[in-house]
Amino acid sequence: MTVYFIGAGPGAADLITVRGARTLAACRVCLYAGSLVPRELLAECPEGARLVDTAQLDLDQITAELVRAHEAGLDVARLHSGDPSVFSAVAEQMRRLDAAGVPYEVVPGVPAFAAAAAALKRELTVPTVGQTVILTRVAQRATAMPEGEDLATLGRSGALLVLHLAAGYVDRVVEELLPHYGAKCPAAVVALASRPDEVILRGTLADIADQVKAAGIVRTAVIMVGRTLGASQFRDSHLYSAERERHVC
Repeated sequence: MTVYFIGAGPGAADLITVRGARTLAACRVCLYAGSLVPRELLAECPEGARLVDTAQLDLDQITAELVRAHEAGLDVARLHSGDPSVFSAVAEQMRRLDAAGVPYEVVPGVPAFAAAAAALKRELTVPTVGQTVILTRVAQRATAMPEGEDLATLGRSGALLVLHLAAGYVDRVVEELLPHYGAKCPAAVVALASRPDEVILRGTLADIADQVKAAGIVRTAVIMVGRTLGASQFRDSHLYSAERERHVC
């Protein structure tokens, strides 16, 4: 049978994709991260499905659950918050399943940065202002950053930076980006994007750290820094320009 890595979306239960919900409804086993995935989503599972909260399980235990279900002839839904393509720890699970000969598929989901941009009511790419978005994080004791991917290096690009898993290190983020973006550069933080208790902070590099600490935000947040967050005077996109040549077939 098959393991389905399903992006559960950023938080709101109704932001799972139609494909994700249909796949979830067809799986007799569901592994989910209880601390991140909304429990309302579990209502999509078929009656009598085996539900396993992986919050307290290590990689070996999670793999054992997936392999056990496969050997029993049961499809498995492996629910991950956001989208499995970024910061999801899916790669190591896939590697284990490859070694065990267990087939799997990936169902994409709405990533946290997209939900954060929606909350801010901002397009992250704006003509003539910024056309590049960098998704990254900061080095931590448990996970170092590869050479050349530190904030000081990435900041030289001037592109919009979207930082996951960094709210607890906001002072370091500001310190490393100030030389490249300047104190007046727009910055924003969205915590618990799309959830009822969502928190939105808007400011600049000069004041965003103080706002984050005052709000008590230490996790489940996205930090954004870049000019497009404050862009108001910019050229219209060529996509809908009256000067664009259009052919009617």
